[in-house]
Amino acid sequence: MESGFGLKIREKRKTLGLTQAEVARSVGISTSYFNLIERGKRSIGGALLLRIARALDLDPAALDDDAERRLVTELTETAADPLLSGLDLDAAAVPALVGRHPAWARALALLHRECRDRGEVISAMSDRLSQDPFLSDVVHRMLTTIAGIRSTAEILDSVDDLEATQSRRFRANLAAESTRLSEAAQALADFFDRSEAPKQAITPGEEVDDFIIAHGNHFPALEEGTARLRARLGANAAGGPVALAAVLASRKDVAEGNHRPLSAPRRARAGYRNGGHGEDPLWDGDETASEAGRRFAMARHAVLHDLKDTIDDLVAKAPQLISEEARQRVVSVLASYGAAALLFPYDPFLEDAERLRYDIGLMRRRYQASFEQICQRLVSLRRPGAEGVPFAMLRVDPAGNLSKRFPLPRLPMPRHGAACPLWAVYRAFQTPGPVVRQLVELPAGDRFLFVARVVRKGVDSFAVPARQLSVAIVCHAQYADRLVYGDGLDLSGRARAEPVGVSCRVCPRVDCQHRAEDPIVPT
Repeated sequence: MESGFGLKIREKRKTLGLTQAEVARSVGISTSYFNLIERGKRSIGGALLLRIARALDLDPAALDDDAERRLVTELTETAADPLLSGLDLDAAAVPALVGRHPAWARALALLHRECRDRGEVISAMSDRLSQDPFLSDVVHRMLTTIAGIRSTAEILDSVDDLEATQSRRFRANLAAESTRLSEAAQALADFFDRSEAPKQAITPGEEVDDFIIAHGNHFPALEEGTARLRARLGANAAGGPVALAAVLASRKDVAEGNHRPLSAPRRARAGYRNGGHGEDPLWDGDETASEAGRRFAMARHAVLHDLKDTIDDLVAKAPQLISEEARQRVVSVLASYGAAALLFPYDPFLEDAERLRYDIGLMRRRYQASFEQICQRLVSLRRPGAEGVPFAMLRVDPAGNLSKRFPLPRLPMPRHGAACPLWAVYRAFQTPGPVVRQLVELPAGDRFLFVARVVRKGVDSFAVPARQLSVAIVCHAQYADRLVYGDGLDLSGRARAEPVGVSCRVCPRVDCQHRAEDPIVPT
């Protein structure tokens, strides 16, 4: 299956009238290897990507196919829409469509997102109309009242010789029932006046995903801005997060700000609408009442206050952000990214990660941070020339919903619904507490190492139990020997890895006993 960057390379080469052998010779690789690159069977990066880009007079950014891979995944899933079931769409043709006609591919994805949004709105309103207890109660009261009015009216109409006392009683009952009916009708009208249908059920979150991935989850402007802020505060990196938090606590704007980590999705959405002061989809504190969570929240408030212009500039220049809600969400994402950069400075954090072989437990102790905070910072170590191990990250709840996702090339994340139930991020729920590792192989042959652990959010009580979430980071198997979690694993290509998929709808492993849906990809 051809990839986006492979098609770009091949078409540019043909436009220049060059053979595969000529380009391969100029960049210092074999013709057979270059052929695999053009067919999308080998990914490229670093110096080789730059050499190929120079040889073909291409912008290196044009060969970064993360966005194309996500678009391929989205359109492949689109083919499973029941609305399109009669068209016999060939999912194998999607990469070629994305590579040759990217604008048309994006247009199709946008239209399908909009269609799905409308369906979500209709379903939400339908559920509300059929299941809302207030509506059920008020309609029942209206029907009962109407029945009473009809009965009284029939008596008054059919009986001509009612005594004056009875007539007054029936007329009084009629007036009272009419008043109750009017009140019920007004309550119903007020309910619908207050009830607004959601304007964008899905699209803003996907816009945020596009923005994060377009930047590789690395924002130099915020890294530089937080370094300057740290220097102004007089808190050097050696002092660590605790020392920095003490300085932040002495600031009047931070002390007076509401810096409690927010966990509830409802509260998070309200935060987005009110300028991005709620929890965001990629960053937040672990355990609401923990010291790590409070430190993170203080740092986040300081970034919102001191680096507002930097954040606003990044949002204003982002072509991926179409809706106002997406822009507000990204403010929250960037504020939390900045908080992590402020608490965990890039160079010392990367040095410690390499020295400790990415042992998250030791990193937590070194930085007095939560498991999730450490994972999130590891994912952002993408500075060109000073990169850490490339990680994907995801977070799920016990129902399988993905609330955080950052993919890797050749490890796409499901855009809707749950991922493969065999992934370690789900398995971790079976043994909450210990770290779970897993070496897996996808249907295409790519191998990845999963590292997952269950975390708790909020204060556990009988009335409101704490939320349990599973957080995982994932790296390609070729980097596993740099991680402590790779110790003792046979990482050779001949070793057996657990066969998994991405999600049932796009997984060709038809004999999997964990399958929940039929596949839509060719087998």
